[in-house]
Amino acid sequence: MEIIPAIDIRGGKCVRLIQGDYAREMVFGDDPAAMAKRWEEQGAPRLHVVDLDGAKEGEPRNLKTAEKIVQAVSIPVQFGGGIRTEEAARRALAAGADRVIIGTAALDPTAARGFAEALGGAMVAGIDARDGRVAVRGWLETSDVRAVDLGREMAALGVKWIVFTDIGSDGMLQGPNVAALREMLDGVDASVIASGGITTAEDVRAVRETGAAAAIIGRALYEGRLSLKEAMEAGAPT
Repeated sequence: MEIIPAIDIRGGKCVRLIQGDYAREMVFGDDPAAMAKRWEEQGAPRLHVVDLDGAKEGEPRNLKTAEKIVQAVSIPVQFGGGIRTEEAARRALAAGADRVIIGTAALDPTAARGFAEALGGAMVAGIDARDGRVAVRGWLETSDVRAVDLGREMAALGVKWIVFTDIGSDGMLQGPNVAALREMLDGVDASVIASGGITTAEDVRAVRETGAAAAIIGRALYEGRLSLKEAMEAGAPT
């Protein structure tokens, strides 16, 4: 199972939000590109970069920072946050991202189909769930759509990758919501990347055992509660 460090950008800085709350921000560095290089040097196979300003405002705001990250490393970078038009997706790809994460826009069937056709294998469906329902617009709103139902719709469109985040566990350092992850994995025909709450090597093993293709880790890495080396060892096949 692939281990992917998260780099969340707000105001050009590397931050983490607790449960997606913009009022509960923790700053971990003023130079996201330097942070990206650090993770690459420690063996990261890929980076997960999110534009938090873009997610909130509906249009990417930190593409220049994302481009600096891409230029600083040789590993692939997937990018999301405010990608709600095909033009924005193309700008993210032009900045060097190899995959683009579509979140809020995925709830619109017509838009989702357009993204799937335009992006092909570069599209990742970002499904963020609060109590099993899809949250949108930077997690500021919760829809009536069940996360697993949206996952099925994305897979039916041919989307190969889904980043599934359980908001209740995100940034809480209390472990992942394995039950919700299993429900998503059982319900969709796509590769699922788990995100939210992974804090220990045991958490990584629990996620690996569900059959998830990859795991995104944020706060636990930044606070030194789990090293990238430990996480990668726990995610490796037994």
